[in-house]
Amino acid sequence: MALANHFYQNLAGSYLFSEIAKRVNKYSAENPDKKIIRLGIGDVTKPLPPSVIAALHKAVDEQATAEGFRGYGPEQGYDFLRETIVNDCFAQFGFEKDEIFVSDGAKSDIGNFQELFDISCKVAITDPVYPVYADSNVMAGRAAAQKDGLFQGIIYLSCTSENNFVPELPKERPDIIYLCYPNNPTGTVLTKEQLKIWVDYARANESIILFDSAYEAFIRTPGIPHSIYEIEGAKECAVEFRSYSKIAGFTGLRCGYVVIPRNLSLKTKNGGSAALRDLWLRRQTTKYNGTPYVVQRAAQAVHGEQGKKEVKELIDAYLLNAKHIREGFANMGLTVYGGVDAPYVWLKLPINDSWKFFDELLNQVNIVGTPGQGFGLCGEGYFRLTAFGSYENTLEAVERLKKFKF
Repeated sequence: MALANHFYQNLAGSYLFSEIAKRVNKYSAENPDKKIIRLGIGDVTKPLPPSVIAALHKAVDEQATAEGFRGYGPEQGYDFLRETIVNDCFAQFGFEKDEIFVSDGAKSDIGNFQELFDISCKVAITDPVYPVYADSNVMAGRAAAQKDGLFQGIIYLSCTSENNFVPELPKERPDIIYLCYPNNPTGTVLTKEQLKIWVDYARANESIILFDSAYEAFIRTPGIPHSIYEIEGAKECAVEFRSYSKIAGFTGLRCGYVVIPRNLSLKTKNGGSAALRDLWLRRQTTKYNGTPYVVQRAAQAVHGEQGKKEVKELIDAYLLNAKHIREGFANMGLTVYGGVDAPYVWLKLPINDSWKFFDELLNQVNIVGTPGQGFGLCGEGYFRLTAFGSYENTLEAVERLKKFKF
């Protein structure tokens, strides 16, 4: 019998959202007459924007002709999308199309990117955190099993109400630093001054920042950075990940991209250096066959004048949901964070047991959220809700909260 990869045995018993689904399915089976409102998993509910649909139809029609048919495309993405991304988002920072790599989404990219680093590299993540950052490094063998809720070998950066969810610089030097802003799960943001502290630290310590910017389009507060490259020196130390999933409804269509500065390098064991961009290209050409042509045409439409207008309308609608959720819990006398520049509302609980709160919320008013404990040790005592439900269900959920007792 073949031997299993023993690093996988160091993971937690089940993926966070799998556990949520298990509990919800059990409750639903036992209570088939109950309407459950899901404000937990961050899947969108609004349909794709009209300009995206039009681009998809046109691209599909092209596939029906000998002249327009596309088979295998370039693993790093078609030039038409890479050029569009650069011109729309990154030309001001001096990037070119060969520093953009199109993919099937930010989650895949972030989970896979750690493969470029030696197993000895130390990893720092914020706590609470999106699970894929920690789990993918545990799978690779950079961390051991959890002890007291923490994977051994990972450097944790605590983010709680006591420090306004702003991570402090680590006492131990990391090689890789994961930052996500606007943040999932807390919905909080960093100012340019706060982000500059991290860029300066990474440059001084020769660390690499992996910056998850999947929710940048939700930022509405003036002065909050949408890209880490707004910070001077970031091209010397940072890789940025973006996604079309939450901003344009691509959760099922799947498309995202990575921005890798050309001059960003890692040390090699023989004393030389290897360009991070070249390593990622080598990885992608070996393990990935490229994002479908029709999907990339759809993504290109997001950057058009009409596409931007439609995306803004989508995001405004979700932010309105977030406003109602914030106000609903605030009216119960609870403290809430996020939901202003992000689609996530982070609730400070009256009890220090987020799974118990999950069960009570589901059983009493049939609302599903996400226990903060699932995002890390510092997430205990908090609860995440998402604004991606329908407007009608969001209003109904807020109305139900008036009957909730804790």
